[in-house]
Amino acid sequence: MNSIVMRGVLVGALAGLLFGFDTAVIAGTTQGLAAAFHLDPAALGITVSSALWGTLAGAMSAGLPGDRFGARNCLRMIGLMYVISGTGCFLAPSLPLLIACRVLGGLAIGASSVLAPTYLAEIAPPKRRGAMVGMFQLNVVSGILVAYLSNYFIGMLGLGVEEWRWKFGVTVLPALLLCVFLLTIPNSPRWLAIKGRVNEARDVLASIGIANAAAELESYLAAHAANGGKRARLSWKDYTKPMLLAIAIAAFNQLSGINAILYYLNDIFAAAGFGKVSADLQSVIIGATNLAFTLLALTIIDRVGRKTLLVIGSFGLIAALSATAFIQLTGTHQDLLLWMLALFIASFAFSQGSVIWVYISEIFPTEVRSRGQSLGSSTHWFMDALIAAAFPLVAAYSKGLPFVFFAAAMVVQLVVVARFFPETKGVTLEAMQRALNTQRVS
Repeated sequence: MNSIVMRGVLVGALAGLLFGFDTAVIAGTTQGLAAAFHLDPAALGITVSSALWGTLAGAMSAGLPGDRFGARNCLRMIGLMYVISGTGCFLAPSLPLLIACRVLGGLAIGASSVLAPTYLAEIAPPKRRGAMVGMFQLNVVSGILVAYLSNYFIGMLGLGVEEWRWKFGVTVLPALLLCVFLLTIPNSPRWLAIKGRVNEARDVLASIGIANAAAELESYLAAHAANGGKRARLSWKDYTKPMLLAIAIAAFNQLSGINAILYYLNDIFAAAGFGKVSADLQSVIIGATNLAFTLLALTIIDRVGRKTLLVIGSFGLIAALSATAFIQLTGTHQDLLLWMLALFIASFAFSQGSVIWVYISEIFPTEVRSRGQSLGSSTHWFMDALIAAAFPLVAAYSKGLPFVFFAAAMVVQLVVVARFFPETKGVTLEAMQRALNTQRVS
């Protein structure tokens, strides 16, 4: 864990921070946006989900340039997109321009959800890969908490009808930091090796502290040759197992309801009778719980394993979502709502939240890793956009019905993970390629 590796982790951390902040900041702006632009529930759902469709486009389109030009180089463009998006949302004079800037921010979120974990996985030693790639998720969670804190403190300033602009605008500061740190890290040695830039790859391996750089480099080149070399494509024929695993873990991540709940957290508390400041403060408590249990998961993910965390977390998610559905359907025990949502967040952070980006980054070979990550991320954001757009409409019909659906989905997740998901802890990326039978046969 020398200085170059640590700077790589810091870049992944900042990308995750922006991911989380931009995802959650909308929760504190929904009421201001509805008042400023006279939005009904359907229009509000479209406004909130607009960034998510940009995120989906970013996730779908990032894989090919990531494999072609390298994750680091693409992340530099993503940093600039965050800066432009935050500035535009702050200054937006109209709803269409605001939505356009949110879509641009969504493009950056989607692309960074593909390329930041890919970069971290390719520079991390196998025994620390779970924790290092998990740093991305830790800082997604940190970004969510920072967004809630920022919304809370900005809300206390009495800025009136312009309050929502400031909540969006503060995104610019971490975006500028990301741009600066991206200038200080090298390209992935695995990516350099498969592009034929062997001397550069050897130099990077030496600089990140690999004791036997020559042997490591040879393993990259051997895996590349076994995988079909430059002809490698992400196809169902060659990569059925990892593609199905990526789609499954990403879909279940959103079928838990996590992002819909985060986006509309203040509205959920308001529906249960809490005031604006109280809802903001309770959102901070939820964000702090998210951070604490993500930290806990990252301390054990490389010992306990990814699959075990997913199974344990499923039980907590089922219990919390079922209880929340009961509270919202019956209108009773509202005093327990905060605790049930905290249990939900804790269970999610300890399992799906900490595992998803680690797992997807591990199961594809280097030649198609960015495209494989793109597949998983695209699935994640497609489901996110659908659920976020539908949530206010379904909740307007029945406050408890969305939570019934989410609880049922987590029962299915428990069965699928226990039955079909392989464990990936402590396995080199090249060995994982062989274990999943993803080497191509010419």
